[in-house]
Amino acid sequence: MPKFLLKRWHGLHIVWIFALLTVLIFILMIYQWVISVIALFLCGVLAYFTLKAEQAFRNDFNHYVTTLSHRIKKAGNEVIHELPIGILLYNEEKVVEWHNPFVAKMLGKETLIGESVHELFPALKTRKDKDLKVEITVGKCIYLVQVKPDERLYYFTDITDYKTLSARYEEERLAMGIVMMDNLEEATQGMDDQTRSIMMARVTGEITEWAQKNNVHLRRTASDRYLILMNQKGLKSLEQSRFEILDEVRDLTIENKLPLTLSIGIASGVDSLTELGQLAQTSLDMALGRGGDQVAVKVGERLSFYGGRSNAIEKRTRVRARVISHALRDLIKECDKVIIMGHRYPDMDSIGAAIGVLKAVHVSNKEGYIVLEGVNPSIQKLMDTIYEDEKLNRWFITPEQAMQITNGRTLAVVVDTHKSSMVAEPKLLQLTQRKFVVDHHRRGEEFIQDATLVYMEPYASSTCELVTELLQYFNDRLTMGVLEATALLAGIVVDTKSFSLRTGARTFEAASFLRRNGADSSLIQRLLKEDLDAYIQRSEVIKNATILYDHIALAVTEPNRKYSQLLIAQAADTLLTMTGVMASFVISERPDGLIGISARSLGQMNVQVVMERMGGGGHLTNAATQLEGTIEEAVQRLKQILSEIEAEEGLFE
Repeated sequence: MPKFLLKRWHGLHIVWIFALLTVLIFILMIYQWVISVIALFLCGVLAYFTLKAEQAFRNDFNHYVTTLSHRIKKAGNEVIHELPIGILLYNEEKVVEWHNPFVAKMLGKETLIGESVHELFPALKTRKDKDLKVEITVGKCIYLVQVKPDERLYYFTDITDYKTLSARYEEERLAMGIVMMDNLEEATQGMDDQTRSIMMARVTGEITEWAQKNNVHLRRTASDRYLILMNQKGLKSLEQSRFEILDEVRDLTIENKLPLTLSIGIASGVDSLTELGQLAQTSLDMALGRGGDQVAVKVGERLSFYGGRSNAIEKRTRVRARVISHALRDLIKECDKVIIMGHRYPDMDSIGAAIGVLKAVHVSNKEGYIVLEGVNPSIQKLMDTIYEDEKLNRWFITPEQAMQITNGRTLAVVVDTHKSSMVAEPKLLQLTQRKFVVDHHRRGEEFIQDATLVYMEPYASSTCELVTELLQYFNDRLTMGVLEATALLAGIVVDTKSFSLRTGARTFEAASFLRRNGADSSLIQRLLKEDLDAYIQRSEVIKNATILYDHIALAVTEPNRKYSQLLIAQAADTLLTMTGVMASFVISERPDGLIGISARSLGQMNVQVVMERMGGGGHLTNAATQLEGTIEEAVQRLKQILSEIEAEEGLFE
C-alpha cells in the first residue's frame, strides 16, 4: 500500500479520536473545569497534527497521480514502439500520417510519413471494401493486414511462420493410391509363360523406377495391383507431370496386339486412414468406369482426371455379362414391379435399351413400365410405330404415373446414363432402395448413389449392346418380338454410325443375336430416314465450319438461329466424315435458350475431357454440353480449353 494511503488511514483514526475526546471534555467541564482545560489544550494539539497529516496526504496524492499518468504514458509509448504488430494511420487521401517503428522496419525505411499507402503496399489498392482482412507479401515475409476504415487505421501482423508451417503441413499430408493393370487378362491372353513373365518383369521394373524417381512408396498387393503412398508435395509433382507412367507403360508394351494400360486412383485431403483407403478405391473405380488408362485424383472436393487418351479395351470374356444377367434376374424376382427409365428426351440407344430390359422383366413374369418424358425428334418414327403396337404401347407411362405406383419394393432400372440429374424423373430414385444402372458412357463425378447393381462398360458401342448381352444369358427360352429386337438393333446402328465407329467383335455378335430373333433391318432404315428440311438446315450449319489445329473442325451457327440438339449432333457427325478431320465441334443456340455444343472424334482425341471442362460429359469419341450465355462466350471458352490441353499434353495421340 502506498505511504500516503497509510497516512490517510492514520489521519482518519485521529479524527475519530478527536471527536470522541471533544464529547468527553464537554462532559468533564461540568465536574472538573481544570482537567477539562488541559484536555482541551491536548485536543488543540491533536487537531493541529491532524490538519498537518491531511495536508501531507493531499500533497502525496497529487504527486502520486502526476507520476502515475507520466508512467502510464511512457509505458504506452514504449509498448506501441516495441509491439510485434505494425500500426499505421492514414488520412483521407491515403497518405501516411503516423506509424510505429514496426511498419518502417517492414520496408527498411526510417519513416513513411507523407508517402502514399497504395504505393507502399500495392496489394491494398486492389482490396475490396468488404474485405477487412487482407494478406500481403513484403519481401520474403507475409503479413495479415487488419483494416479499420472508420479510424483510417491498418494493423500489420507477421504470419510468415504460420504460413510456412501451414504449407509444410499441407505438403506432408498423406496421399494414398491404388495402381492397377486394368487389362492384364486381355493383354496377356495367348502368351506363353515365358513371354508373359518377361513382359510383367519389364512393366514392374518401369513402375518401380517411376515410384523411386518420384519418392513414392510402392507395395505390390496382387499380380495386377499396387498400393502407393506419398505426400501432397509428391502428388502435386505427379500431377504436374500428368502421370507420365501411363504413356511409359503403354509404349513399353505397344508391340503387343493389345498394349497393357494402367488405371490409378488416388485420394488425399482427409485425416482418417480408413476413409482415405475408401476414397482411393472409389477413385480407382472412377478411372476404370471411364474406360481405364487414366488417373483419377480426389483431393477434398476436387476431382481431377489425367490420361484417358486411348479407347477402352473390349473385354474378351463374357463372364461379367453372365454374372450381371443372373444378378439382374434375381433382383427382378425379388421386387413387386420394375420402373425403367433413360435420360430425358431419350435417343434411339436409350429407348432401345429400355425396351430390352422390359423384355427381361416380362420373361420373369413381373410387371414393368418404361418412364417416358418428352420425345426426341430422332425417335419420333420409332415411337409412332410403338404407339401402333398395343402389346408394347401399354407399358409406357409418364413420370407422374410412375410416382404413384413406385414403392420400396420397386426396382428402378436406369439405362444409357449414370447421372441422377439426367434421368426422366430423379424423384423416383428416392422412393426405392433397389436400383440397377446399365450404361456405356465413361463414368463422371456425378453418379447414382447406393445402386444395388451396376453394369458399366465404356468399351461397349452402346447400351443396347450391353442389354442384348444380358438377354442372351437371361433365359435359354427367351424369344423376342420383331419390334423389340429391331429397337435394340436400331440403338446399336445409331451409336456406331452403321457399324463404322466404336465397334468390336461383341458388337457384331450382339447384332447377330438380334437378327436371329427377328430384327428387321429394312424397318431400321425406314425409322432412320432423314427429313429433307433437316438435311438443308444441317448443311447451313456445316458451311460455317473452320479448321483449328489442322485437324479440328469447328462450326458456329449464325446469331439468332436456333437448332435442335439432334441437328447439332448430326452436323458434328457429318463434319467428322470430311478429309483430314479428326475431331469436330458444333456450337449453336437451342430452342430452350441454352447454348448446345456437340463434340465428336475418331478416337485420336478425347472429346469427353474437353466437354467435362465445360460442364458436360459423354464418351471418348462422343460428348456434349449445354451452357448458359452467348455463342461468342462459348466459342471463346472452347478455344481456351483446346489451347490449354494442347499446351499440357497435346490434342492428339
